[in-house]
Amino acid sequence: MPFGGICHGSNPCRTATFPQQNEVPSESDTNLAQNPAESGSRKVKFPQTIRHRKAEATIYGKSPSYPRYRLAYRVAGRRHLRTFATYGEAKEAAERIVRELANGSQATALSSGQASDALAAFERLQSLFVSTGRRVSLLAAVSEFSEATSKLNGRALGEVVEGYLSTVATVRRKDLTEAVEDFIANREPKTKAQDGKQAQLSAGYAYQVGLWLRDFAKTFPATAIADLTKEHLNIFMAKYAKHSTKSRNHYRQTVKMFLRWAVKRDYLTPSHRLLEADGMATELADAPETEIYSPTELRALLESADAELRPVLALQALGGERLQECLRLTWQDVWRVPKHVEISSAKSKTRSRRLCEMGEALRQWLEPYRECSGPVFPKHRDTFQESLSSLLESLEIPAKRKGLRHGFCTHHFAAFGNENLTAAQAGNSPTIIHQSYKGFCTKSEEEKWFAVAPSKPA
Repeated sequence: MPFGGICHGSNPCRTATFPQQNEVPSESDTNLAQNPAESGSRKVKFPQTIRHRKAEATIYGKSPSYPRYRLAYRVAGRRHLRTFATYGEAKEAAERIVRELANGSQATALSSGQASDALAAFERLQSLFVSTGRRVSLLAAVSEFSEATSKLNGRALGEVVEGYLSTVATVRRKDLTEAVEDFIANREPKTKAQDGKQAQLSAGYAYQVGLWLRDFAKTFPATAIADLTKEHLNIFMAKYAKHSTKSRNHYRQTVKMFLRWAVKRDYLTPSHRLLEADGMATELADAPETEIYSPTELRALLESADAELRPVLALQALGGERLQECLRLTWQDVWRVPKHVEISSAKSKTRSRRLCEMGEALRQWLEPYRECSGPVFPKHRDTFQESLSSLLESLEIPAKRKGLRHGFCTHHFAAFGNENLTAAQAGNSPTIIHQSYKGFCTKSEEEKWFAVAPSKPA
């Protein structure tokens, strides 16, 4: 059968010519000038429909005004048009396209350039998966890019990303135990006094914080800070359910301080939200009861104390100094300003200088030490605590937390009825004085307290 012939049943084949079709392309032809048109003409009935199952494509013949064969088909509701120099090329492409369409493929909607871009995009996404483990579809990538670009007001996405990364730190994985040791070591220099100034941190407080944080790290071995969850913090705080409310709040504040440090070191993201854990919620604690010694107990302590212990007890009870301040004082501080004890900024808890008035009873207790020099108490704080505990036990007097200083503030406030005056003497705030020491003793008890002087002249 000659090429292009059409047979019907047993009838002999015959050739015929038909009018040319003049379709308007719905899509620009990118292959129009690639190959020259086929020379000569072949007798084929046009338009010719190529079908495979429900898919079909139509081939249109050449016309005087358009010397190429055209192939038309629809993909996803859109009409596509391609041109070919020869009928054979057009028919071969039509058969391939209808098979692909019948199998559900929409790749035929892509031009050669679009297909190349799609393949390159898939390669880039595969490289992303290999390097990060994150799998992203081409649709998701394009959608995310389009949405982001629409919000940038003409700025390039890469430029914005670079700007963002310049202000955001990358979290580094750090083992919890190692981080705790780094934190403790980082604070150690701050416990050392330099150039005669007070250390930034109390050595005792820094030691206690270290104990708490080491216990925290021990609770979660082989755990990175970045892997901590709210449940970890809840488990840690549950260990201290039987401790006092004040103690639990101290543990919470210590962990919060450590986590803030971890953020600064880029071991934890600023948006970690760990502090939202139920166990990290600060509890309302009752104010501790103000315990004071009686004037009789104070006299017994002062008269029974040894020469090293006595001035520290007197300064707390009759001068209002804190224990830690007394342990920093020298005898030069006691006698430098007449009738006052000078607490310099380097030795004050509040880091502000103040003068504590030296009453007559206090002066009499300190008079035997007028020619002394050096520290008022030359030994360690632990030694003082051990000596005081032994003294209380020997006198059968119950120990009272800060009972000497509390006794001074209580009786001084009762004597003058002025929280500002008592606050200035004790180095405290008027609000605390009013809240903690009001109404704990009478006028007669105040007079007895400040009348506790040595029974014998020095």
